[in-house]
Amino acid sequence: MSSLAARMWGVIRRPRATFAAILPARPWAAVLLVTTTITFLCSAGFLRTDVGRQALVDQWERTATAFGQAVDDESYARMEARAAEGGVGLLYAAGTALAYGPLLAFAVAGVLFLAMRRSAALPDLTGPRFIDLLTITSYSTVIFALRQVIATPVYYVQESIASPTTLVRLFGSLDEASPVARFLGVIDLFVVWWIVVLAIGVSVLCDRPTRRLALAFTGAYVALALLAALAMAVSGGTA
Repeated sequence: MSSLAARMWGVIRRPRATFAAILPARPWAAVLLVTTTITFLCSAGFLRTDVGRQALVDQWERTATAFGQAVDDESYARMEARAAEGGVGLLYAAGTALAYGPLLAFAVAGVLFLAMRRSAALPDLTGPRFIDLLTITSYSTVIFALRQVIATPVYYVQESIASPTTLVRLFGSLDEASPVARFLGVIDLFVVWWIVVLAIGVSVLCDRPTRRLALAFTGAYVALALLAALAMAVSGGTA
């Protein structure tokens, strides 16, 4: 695949063939820069609008309430004042872009590197190289950049930063404060897609069954979602 755009499109359309083509060269930096920039620009552009600033305030309120913190009129007014400052929106956009870009790519690559080095299932004592895993995790961030591109106009229409791709959206009749709703609110369809792409990349690198890897990664994600829902329930949140 000759161009970066073609490789990014390949991650969406044909991830197995794409990873097989790019892993020998390991061109991870450019794609990570592009996906991080896309996420930042989409988020920053939305938060520069009046709708975006109000959505940010509502997101802060929902987060505080979910973890049992009361938000009175004075607290809400302070949130509105902070959101009105242009720098806050840029910081939020930058934090989002970094979290779903370099931080995620390096963290997941590091966890996979350590896990595979210690795994007795790998007969090769050297195991995969960190740079190979970083290439996989970097290209996998294409999925999150695509999510941001799709979600940004939806944010504007719904006047909310709440993810439009979580499972809870399929069950609108659920009580938002219920444990089931909280759990489904953490499960994002694009994260599941990212997990599958990640599993495909690792399977190409290590010559392991994709299904087994995808199930293991998904199980870890579900466990984290359960912990998040439990934390909100224990904290006494109401949303």
